[in-house]
Amino acid sequence: MSTDIADVAGLEACIGKTPGPMHLKVIDHLDAGAQRWAASSPFCFAAFGNRSGESDLRISACGGEPGFTHAMDASTLALSRAAMDDAGIARIGQGFGALFLTPGIGETLRVNGRVAGIDRDRIEIAVEECFVHCAKALIRSGFWSARPATPATNGDEAFLFASRFMALATMDAQGHADVSPKGDPQGALLRLHEGAVWYADRPGNRRADGFRNILTQPRIAAVALIPGSTRIALVSGIGRIGTDARMRELFAVEGKTPIVATRVEHPRIELRESQAVARARLWPVGEVAQGIDPAALMVAHVKHSKHKGLQASLVRAAISIPGFMEKGLAIDYKRNLY
Repeated sequence: MSTDIADVAGLEACIGKTPGPMHLKVIDHLDAGAQRWAASSPFCFAAFGNRSGESDLRISACGGEPGFTHAMDASTLALSRAAMDDAGIARIGQGFGALFLTPGIGETLRVNGRVAGIDRDRIEIAVEECFVHCAKALIRSGFWSARPATPATNGDEAFLFASRFMALATMDAQGHADVSPKGDPQGALLRLHEGAVWYADRPGNRRADGFRNILTQPRIAAVALIPGSTRIALVSGIGRIGTDARMRELFAVEGKTPIVATRVEHPRIELRESQAVARARLWPVGEVAQGIDPAALMVAHVKHSKHKGLQASLVRAAISIPGFMEKGLAIDYKRNLY
């Protein structure tokens, strides 16, 4: 009997529905806080998806001095092509998703949109979505506590087993791309098993964007890395979400077994040195960027959200209480990592 999840109803029966307040965190532009975040980030993952003909989805690590990506205005993001490991994957009209990391900060910034223009030096993105993602993936992976190191791993299986962080790119049937962070201790993030790559899902922002995308367009692309190392693995294939008990148990951490595990069929795995990671100089962490306050930015985004109604009004009233968001995040990170 198949344990694969075939539709949204089956998915929600396993993980529950996305809470309404989760939609309030998304805005359709780059506000001042998001612009500061992007400009202060030395590193991001950028995905490009194409729905015409056979669906194509690719992802690249991007890194350099802060400012290699910046807002041209509230609706347009500019990404330096020289900062990308794979600048040639972008095409005008493609869906775009990015995940921005800033040293010492656990939360990440996600920006989605469309490729509006490409010239010799940069890629211009018409922004459609912007929101802050929680810090759980980076906490679980020990991302910012790593020291520069060269891991003693030989071959695909050993590298995936040792990986602790993954940027996962997915895309819906309309070609809207998205990149989400995944993080776990060694051996609990990725496994190569019987010709497929497996990964589990942990508690996160509860939007379940990646799951919903896979159900409508199953191609995935990912970058896996070992914090502290400049070596990465590019992984791509066809994602299948399921509840296989034996595989889920392999990913148990602290006595907690994930509810679902995703199987990547027909995987293509490429190990390489990432010049983008090297340029970003992520480890050891130096000074934490000034002016980046994830909790305050989350509050601002909820207040600026275009969602209306009683629930939205109640949420906005609650988060207006000084310290409410910071306290809520701290409790969530302590109680709900797994």
